[in-house]
Amino acid sequence: MKIVSALLLLYVLGCSNGERDKKYLADSSVEEMEVAEETGIRQYLIPEATPEEQEQKIIKTARLAFETKDVEATHKKILRLASQYKGLVQSDNSGKDYNRIYKNLTVRIPTENFQPFIDGISEGVDYFDQRNISREDVSEEFVDLEARLKAKRILEERYLELLKKANNVKEMLEIERELSNIREEIEAKQGRLQYLQSQVSMSTVNIEFYKTTAETGITQSYGQKMKNAFQGGWNGISVFFLGILYLWPLFLVALITVFVLRIFLKNRKKRN
Repeated sequence: MKIVSALLLLYVLGCSNGERDKKYLADSSVEEMEVAEETGIRQYLIPEATPEEQEQKIIKTARLAFETKDVEATHKKILRLASQYKGLVQSDNSGKDYNRIYKNLTVRIPTENFQPFIDGISEGVDYFDQRNISREDVSEEFVDLEARLKAKRILEERYLELLKKANNVKEMLEIERELSNIREEIEAKQGRLQYLQSQVSMSTVNIEFYKTTAETGITQSYGQKMKNAFQGGWNGISVFFLGILYLWPLFLVALITVFVLRIFLKNRKKRN
């Protein structure tokens, strides 16, 4: 059966290089670069570069953190800029700490509008607590995925042709199993390509801005502190008496015990 499989795969690739092609076909792997080079199909894995493939694929991301005097005004400004530059607000969160209020936004912006959007946010900001901008070049991975995807599709087409000429059920099952594996790899590579294309075409900007508040005890006057102290003392006394009231059963038991002891001692003295 190995011989039949080798012959079938030889027919698929249409090679005429004898033993070198048999080794490649027996391994059934177009993923391995070394085998591809040995079998003469390297052109499927590394095609000649075209102008489109030579274009750089850059993933841009940014993280901005800064203080603002008016959180709501800054929030509206960023939303307006996102709309102006055809961006998408992926998340919009707000909260309050001990002495500050803040908002966090994640915006996906078309890559061609990335820098204008950053510049628009930066206007009016005195300084940034954090301003990180990164650029990741994925051109090589992009080209490699496209080439391998092309090779897989060519192999899929030839397996489909071979399936039509299968002589028995066993051969059909073997070919269908290989087709299933190839299609899984095609889907995985397509998914990765789509993800990279999405990241390249739409940049990600994470923005955090906040306002420091003065809601602390340090700003209270001395008179206010005295008033708070009197109120605290009165509240403490009230809690004390309330606590005693909760203990009334214990006091009742203590009184009964003392009364019984006095009677016992008095009767003892009379006997003596």
